Amino acid sequence: MDSTTLDSRPAQAPLVLTRRRIWIIFGALLSGMLLASLDQTIVSTAMPTIVGQLGGVEHQTWITTAYLLATTVAMPAYGKLGDVLGRRHLFLGAIAIFTVASIGCAFAPDFWTFVAFRAMQGLGGAGLMVLSQTIIADIVPAKERGKFMGPLGAVFGVSAVAGPLLGGLFVDHLTWHWAFYINIPIGIAAFAVAWKMLTLPGKRPVKRIDWLGLALLSVATTCLILATDLGGGELGWTDPVTLLAAGGLVVALLCFLMVERRAQDPIIPLSLFRNPIFVNATAIGLMLGLGMFAALAFVPTFLQMAAGTSAAASGLLGLPMMVGLFATATWSGLAISRTGRYRPYPIAGIVLMLVAMIAMTTLSGQTPIWLICTYLFVFGSGIGLVMQVVVLVVQNAVDPAMVGTATSTNNYFREVGASLGVAVVGALFTTRLSERLGEAFSGAGASAAEAEEAAATIDPATLASLPEQLRLVIVDAYADSLAPVFWILVPFLVVALLLALLLKQIPLSDTAGMVARGEAVTEEPTRAATADAPETASEAQDADRPDSTGATTEQGADRR
Repeated sequence: MDSTTLDSRPAQAPLVLTRRRIWIIFGALLSGMLLASLDQTIVSTAMPTIVGQLGGVEHQTWITTAYLLATTVAMPAYGKLGDVLGRRHLFLGAIAIFTVASIGCAFAPDFWTFVAFRAMQGLGGAGLMVLSQTIIADIVPAKERGKFMGPLGAVFGVSAVAGPLLGGLFVDHLTWHWAFYINIPIGIAAFAVAWKMLTLPGKRPVKRIDWLGLALLSVATTCLILATDLGGGELGWTDPVTLLAAGGLVVALLCFLMVERRAQDPIIPLSLFRNPIFVNATAIGLMLGLGMFAALAFVPTFLQMAAGTSAAASGLLGLPMMVGLFATATWSGLAISRTGRYRPYPIAGIVLMLVAMIAMTTLSGQTPIWLICTYLFVFGSGIGLVMQVVVLVVQNAVDPAMVGTATSTNNYFREVGASLGVAVVGALFTTRLSERLGEAFSGAGASAAEAEEAAATIDPATLASLPEQLRLVIVDAYADSLAPVFWILVPFLVVALLLALLLKQIPLSDTAGMVARGEAVTEEPTRAATADAPETASEAQDADRPDSTGATTEQGADRR
């Protein structure tokens, strides 16, 4: 295990990690994760209508890219600041940012304003994702953490089914704006639950926070995504703006490495990369990000435009994938807790994803819906065996004092992969699609200017109103533009499989992160050390009050 530790200390006496407290904290985390996961899935089915009405079909990848870019940039900050300052206030702040950004999206007057607020949502979503995973590691030992994968999978499963369905219903019967209105009451409720239940200790940093490293990493990440998105899409790889972004990436990355070598408390300690298990698991996450998110980002669009389903129906068609994900995530989590072995599951999961990805390269406007659902079920089953397991492996391989930094770094590289994958696939898809749509409208007798405008504003409702012959041409344009692009993603999953085969099995820790750092004590040692150990539920509540062990109550835990 990595021996590097952070020089920060608890600002108060340790908490008592009773089983009740663990589940209360976990419930608060679930409420925040529901907010973020529900938003992502609602937007997926509403996106064709959003870009059509706001006039941004040829720029639609920016909706996904902006969110992923902001998420990727913010993740390292949440991880490091959580290790140094504590995670309670950061989690509450992430919920607030996400909710405010949802209001902005709902009232956005034009496409680029909408994109800006989507980026702001990404800033909040990064905190909800990283801090939820890290807080679980704080309160639950790695050896038992698999049991919590089931409820986490349930949240993603429910949101991934309910989100597309709600998004489709909003588009079909109300307006797309309701996909963001719904976040307002959910966000307020999640904030209230977290404020009341998320009882975690605060900390005081004793080293200078690496703000310069964070700034340089943000610049490098932004330049990377811009260079990929612009070079593969609107401007081309030789355009001066693309070359400037690529140059900025090189300069920012070199400066970042120099700063991190000298920083008192680096935002991403380079010592992490001397840990072979961390490097292996993080590389798997990077490859999965490249291959997985790019595939998922455009499947709802394909179903609506190429397969001819409604927005609501395309949401329901995501049900098989989530059934597979929930089933395998729950089963693998329980199996890991029972056996202590994690290595077989990423291998099996990536094999399933690879099979499904190859199958999806054959999609066309004539592919039966039941066959598409089968592909999605297999793909989701593979995801459920990999994603949470990789995070568990990373957390188990590093010192408990660095669990937030390691978790955020792993997520960071996965999101870098997702941003690159979505940018590359999206650029290829939209470039091919714009050309084919322009040809379709020109062939129907429209002028060049009229064809360009029609291609930029096409949405499912408009498509349904077109003459049958023209509609079929447009359907073929969507199918021909997207399905072949999946072949580009296959090599990334092959590399992920090779990395999974090299993943080393080590024993899972039986100590929670907060206990290992001296910020909490478990229920059993506290009772043994207390003369008047409680025997009933009411006495247990009294025992949570400060006593000779220095433990604090749930009610008196830090809310500062």
